[in-house]
Amino acid sequence: MPKPAKSERILVLCVDRDDDLGVKAGIKTPILGRKENINAAANLALRDPEEPDANAMFEAVRIYDHLKKGATEQQEEYEVATIAGSDLGGVGADRELVAELTETLGVFPATEVILVTDGYTDEAVLPLIESRVPVTSVRRIIIKHSKSIEETAALFTRYLKTLTENPRYSRVLLGLPGILLIILGVFAVLNWLSYAGIAFLVVFGVILFIRGFRLDKTALVFYKWVREYSPPPYTVQIAGFSAVAGVLLILVGVFLGGTAVAGVLPLIDSNQWLAFLPRLIGEFLSEAILPVVIGVCVILSGRVIRWFFERDLRLWRTIVIVVVFAWSYTMFFQASQILINPRFSYAGLVVAIITGIPLIVAAVLTVFLLRRRYASFFIGKEKEIEEFRES
Repeated sequence: MPKPAKSERILVLCVDRDDDLGVKAGIKTPILGRKENINAAANLALRDPEEPDANAMFEAVRIYDHLKKGATEQQEEYEVATIAGSDLGGVGADRELVAELTETLGVFPATEVILVTDGYTDEAVLPLIESRVPVTSVRRIIIKHSKSIEETAALFTRYLKTLTENPRYSRVLLGLPGILLIILGVFAVLNWLSYAGIAFLVVFGVILFIRGFRLDKTALVFYKWVREYSPPPYTVQIAGFSAVAGVLLILVGVFLGGTAVAGVLPLIDSNQWLAFLPRLIGEFLSEAILPVVIGVCVILSGRVIRWFFERDLRLWRTIVIVVVFAWSYTMFFQASQILINPRFSYAGLVVAIITGIPLIVAAVLTVFLLRRRYASFFIGKEKEIEEFRES
């Protein structure tokens, strides 16, 4: 027994992607049925006689009537419908089209679609419809302009919108001519039009200089850094300030030492400079050693304060280093005097070295006792160090 032929449902579908029906005529979509589509198309044509979507709807009705009249098989069913997107375009319009197509297919479950468009939107709409129902034919309605002209106009409009609304391009396209026009107007008021050309060259030169060396991006990065800058903890600030102060003292010491050497150089014969090299070193040390030692001690003292508030065990080691540097001044100063004048008594250097050794030993023992005495103060930090070593 032969199987009955499968019923075909053919939907003549008109697509209004930019929703001219809703915007111009206030008609709600989707529109299903011949009479409803004719009334909607006539209403839209009365509002805008040059609207191609109205002609596309009439063409969809004409195709529907032609198919109904020429139908010979009883298994075929026909229907005409119009769906719309959104005047905003883009993804929102496509989602609205898909939603209305799903609603239409829920009422008339078509097996194939004959698509009718105004010729400009079919490339964007066709994949959306084919993903849900086969499209067997596409009819493009060209009314008042060709497809290529409309695409060119749309592309030009898109680029023009980008140039005017995107700050990256509008600064050059609008900002630069605006600056030049302002300068021209000001010079016209002041009767300085003879200098307008020079002013234009200066403006162009400044802009090219800024863009060439990317000074605008550098300024933007600096502005973001200043706006988002978060001051470090007070202990870090103290250590940083002491480091800056100490470096300045060291530089002052080096400058004073260099000045002392420069004052002695004219007195030295160029052929005997090697013999006077110890004296030059002594002159440099004699003037530079005190600021340099103080600068190093200032740097280390800032770290001592930081380690104390952070309960860091490096506090004790840093204290010993401060004592060593403070004592070294006497030793280096006595050595510099001997280098300047070999007849200078070296007893002071010997005393400085001999007294310095017990002083350092006493500092180490004192620090060791203080560390044991206040071990509980650093117990949390010691646990962190042990855990770090174990891991």
